[in-house]
Amino acid sequence: MTDHGRILDDMIAAAREAGELTLGHFKHFRDLEIGVKGPGDFVSDADRESEQLIRRRLLSRYPDWSLTGEEFDPVEGTDPEYRFLVDPIDGTTNFIYGQHYTITIALRRGRETLCGLVYNPVADEMFTAIKGGGAFLDGERLHVSRSTDVGLMAVGTGLPTPNLSLFPGAYERLGAIRAPIGAVRIVGSAANSCAYVACGRLTGYFEETGFGDTAAGILLVEEAGGIVTDWWGRGPEIYEKTGALIVANPATHAYLLDQLRDVPRKDPA
Repeated sequence: MTDHGRILDDMIAAAREAGELTLGHFKHFRDLEIGVKGPGDFVSDADRESEQLIRRRLLSRYPDWSLTGEEFDPVEGTDPEYRFLVDPIDGTTNFIYGQHYTITIALRRGRETLCGLVYNPVADEMFTAIKGGGAFLDGERLHVSRSTDVGLMAVGTGLPTPNLSLFPGAYERLGAIRAPIGAVRIVGSAANSCAYVACGRLTGYFEETGFGDTAAGILLVEEAGGIVTDWWGRGPEIYEKTGALIVANPATHAYLLDQLRDVPRKDPA
């Protein structure tokens, strides 16, 4: 039987080491060499070095398993069942401007996320979850916000660039969502946004984003009592492929579903 707690400890150790490495670059963010992968999509040496470090640490411990990251080709292990998903810096735009970012790692077995973490090195906050075992921040059990008051909802999102297929009308949708609620916040990291929902700093979050960014965060929210679907109420068989994601407490989830129901549906390719 796989010891998920032990594996998570190894993932935490790798993330903390990568956090120390990236903070070394972060302290000199004005001098970073930045590459551009696409509109609003940046990469730095810190991204690459962080992913290389995490790859070395995890695959030295679990050499038969696979790993998919952001900056390099996937590693295909001899055991096809287990795969690490790694985003070495989620929120690279934040990172290069000296703002909070995260490192996120999830372990998957087939289509199931077994455990995961979201680490914010700047705040030194480690969010962790094991499937069926709860979600935690530095060892303290997490629960999503219990608020049901629309006027007190705090919703996270991002402002998409024009290359995204859901871009048309994004500002209009955000305006309609914003009108009655308490606040809209752009955290700048999908993983950190999910973690904030899990601990109640946000009541919900919606965006179109990559599943590698959010796999661990989704587990955090589910284990903290939240609801995760795509924008039209569909499950992981859809949102893992399209990235159109809602993570929220029950009341905010119902509110966002209602507000987004008329958006043209995005289906898997």
